[in-house]
Amino acid sequence: MDLLKNPLIKSLLEKRAISSRERREIALTILSAALGAVEPGAAIRKVLRYDSESGRLEVAGREYDLNQYNRVYVVGAGKAGWPMAEALVGLLGARLERGLVNVKYGYVPPFGTETGPIALTEASHPVLDEAGVKGTQRIVELLQGLNEDDLVLAVISGGGSALLEMPVEGVTLAEMQLLTGALLRCGATINQMNTVRKHLSQIKGGQLARWANPASVIGLLLSDVVGSPLDVIASGPTVPDTSTFGEAWATLENFGLTTTGTPPSILAHLRAGVNGQLPETPKPGEALFEKVQNVVVADNRIAALAAVEAARHLGFNPLLLSTFVEGEAREVARVYAALAKEIHTFNTPVARPACLLLGGETTVTVHGEGLGGRNQELALAAALAIADLEGVLIVPLATDGSDGPTDAAGAMVEGDTICRAKSLGLDPHDYLRRNDAYHFFESLGDLLQTGPTQTNVNDLTMILVF
Repeated sequence: MDLLKNPLIKSLLEKRAISSRERREIALTILSAALGAVEPGAAIRKVLRYDSESGRLEVAGREYDLNQYNRVYVVGAGKAGWPMAEALVGLLGARLERGLVNVKYGYVPPFGTETGPIALTEASHPVLDEAGVKGTQRIVELLQGLNEDDLVLAVISGGGSALLEMPVEGVTLAEMQLLTGALLRCGATINQMNTVRKHLSQIKGGQLARWANPASVIGLLLSDVVGSPLDVIASGPTVPDTSTFGEAWATLENFGLTTTGTPPSILAHLRAGVNGQLPETPKPGEALFEKVQNVVVADNRIAALAAVEAARHLGFNPLLLSTFVEGEAREVARVYAALAKEIHTFNTPVARPACLLLGGETTVTVHGEGLGGRNQELALAAALAIADLEGVLIVPLATDGSDGPTDAAGAMVEGDTICRAKSLGLDPHDYLRRNDAYHFFESLGDLLQTGPTQTNVNDLTMILVF
């Protein structure tokens, strides 16, 4: 593309500047392209091919003759559960017998809580609730009645760890809620949280596949986990579990939760597992997985690459730095700010106008009583680090549209964000100390509120330097 003919570049060359409103519109255009690339229905249709005349279903290069199966069911859980299930209804139509999928409250179609023969159960996220447990029990009841000539399509997406749960005997829902809340406040990574939850569950860590056995299972996974390890996505209900009771115990020990904050029943269960008194979760090599295929249909990298192409089309010099970003949100924010300053000052690692993309999932160690999420906290810390820097826009986005326990997906920050805040009497350091980024950005009108995006592939941060 001839950059001089690009409208954005032409504007930059002629005006030597671009307004804040224009910068934000450009950012939203790029992010929309990223989200469009990981729309669950499109992702399903890209991986699955079905010939209704022959009955042949192809899944990522592997063929299934549906004429050889008596019944085809759909089960699953996650924030993208509805569009994934709807795509299967559109693809397989009357060939589907029935289905049950747990989704987050509000993540259902406007026409009700079902799509075709698939019922949708609304439940809580990120902390599970009674509705999620009951929905999971219904899924298990369905799976228990299957035979070797049945086929199960399991649609699994981010949020599934909370939405698909049936605690082990002796551990109550309230106790699981307490532990989940404690792990969230400690800043545990999704991998650490899922290691613990798999060993307190009757369906995580390959156990959905165990319940479905001897039926065949196809796991369709929309990844919200850094690097997309199959056994971590939604706690791997259809995947052999590589973690152990010992690792689950070590995680609690690492955060000081073996001495305080964890219900005795949970400690007793994990201790019994560590001592070999309880069976482990299903492991790689077990015979039941011979009839299981797991496929990642979309992930963070696909979204990031789509953003790169959109930015290039607009005339930016784009660069995807990593989709493996982890760490404390406010610490990561300082690194992002340093990258912006490097480009602003030296035109490296790419020249202006530049668009850097970084994907992954940060964590927040909660010390205050404020409201926010990891992307909003990252945005606030970044705003402090780029204060008074002209021509820089940093946009951290939760791709599911819900950052932490809020209705915001993230926030947009520029060099004048802190100055505008102080003019309103807001103390950004105080808001950061109290983990109250939501109310900080709400006051400024800088929250990024997309509503439910119906997808979930980790977080994506865009750094634009004009």
